[in-house]
Amino acid sequence: MVRCRKPLATSLPSRCNLRKVKLHVRRTQAASVTNSGREEQADPSEPAKVNASSSTRRAHFRLQFPQLALRRRLGQLTCMSRSALKLRSWPLTILYYLLPFAALRPLVRVGWRPTSRVAIYKSVPTRLLSRAWGRLNQVELPTWLRKPVYSLYIWTFGVNMKEAAVEDLHHYRNLSEFFRRKLKPQARPVCDSHSVISPSDGKILHFGRVKNCEVEQVKGVTYSLESFLGPQTWTENLPISKTSFQDQLVTKEGNELYHCVIYLAPGDYHCFHSPTDWNVYHRRHFPGSLMSVNPGVARWIKELFCYNERVVLTGGWKHGFFSLTAVGATNVGSIRIYFDRDLQTNSPRYSKGSHNDMSYVTNNNQDGIVMRKGEQLGEFNLGSTIVLIFEAPKDFTFNLKAGQKIHFGEAMGSL
Repeated sequence: MVRCRKPLATSLPSRCNLRKVKLHVRRTQAASVTNSGREEQADPSEPAKVNASSSTRRAHFRLQFPQLALRRRLGQLTCMSRSALKLRSWPLTILYYLLPFAALRPLVRVGWRPTSRVAIYKSVPTRLLSRAWGRLNQVELPTWLRKPVYSLYIWTFGVNMKEAAVEDLHHYRNLSEFFRRKLKPQARPVCDSHSVISPSDGKILHFGRVKNCEVEQVKGVTYSLESFLGPQTWTENLPISKTSFQDQLVTKEGNELYHCVIYLAPGDYHCFHSPTDWNVYHRRHFPGSLMSVNPGVARWIKELFCYNERVVLTGGWKHGFFSLTAVGATNVGSIRIYFDRDLQTNSPRYSKGSHNDMSYVTNNNQDGIVMRKGEQLGEFNLGSTIVLIFEAPKDFTFNLKAGQKIHFGEAMGSL
């Protein structure tokens, strides 16, 4: 209980109500001394001065939390079950981050800890929202509404419709068709002089050699290579001496493992192509969350790509191991691989941490799926991320800069 310097007109309750925390007003000592001196010198015949002194007193009031009552109430909260505690704490947590001027900071001083922003974001039902967005994208728009809706999208995300195979906005019946629009053949020439080209339009987030079995999603934020690709089961007869996961992927002596992360913004071309001549032997689908892969969120959440739903295609090229991973994101529940009709992403039910494997190598087909450089491979529904992890000789160099914009068909690196 917090008492005022002067007794109040009404008597205060003798016990603190632990269910409703009350705030009581208290004046600072300096303010009370100053105001008492002013009251003695004030002339009762001057009501204006009395009003001024009362406003001055009100300005020196400050709010204080009854810390004893708060500590008792927090002690009761800690005795609750985990689900009940989260339910009780969430309203306070939301208010803690939304209210200005750190209004609920006194709660932290007495022992309360708000739920982290990352935990709040992870609890958002992004898969449900993505399925709802997918249903909305399939709704056919009236002809008179197509141009205003698509024009707003073009203006918001800077879409270049001059590159589209069909520039007439009335041609696209729904948002899904507009997102998956095709480009003119001459809009993206494929570079033949370099061994690896960009599989899609986007922004280069990070690239370089894989070190210590970890890959950087953005600068300074890493994730585990084994957690991202899953257990190595697509090849057999591994040498016993190769103990680390990174060494198991390198098939030729003297080679290194490289990676490149490309972020596709909502306004980019949403199809992705084969970055080189290679054979796809295996597909692994990881059901998971559909959090945003925006670079700002990628800096915020460690191992974001390992949480999100993704499709990992692994195989080989002329220098050894090669893989392309399509990572899903919010409103991008649909990841489509053109040669794999059995793949279904963003299912309503899935086992957390599980994955589904499929091999393209059979007794009648030992080469798997043969892909040529620039050949269409798959598509997203909105923006997302492509991660390349491949083996190459030590003299392989990237012709890239972190943060640069890149288009499908442009050179990424060569020997």
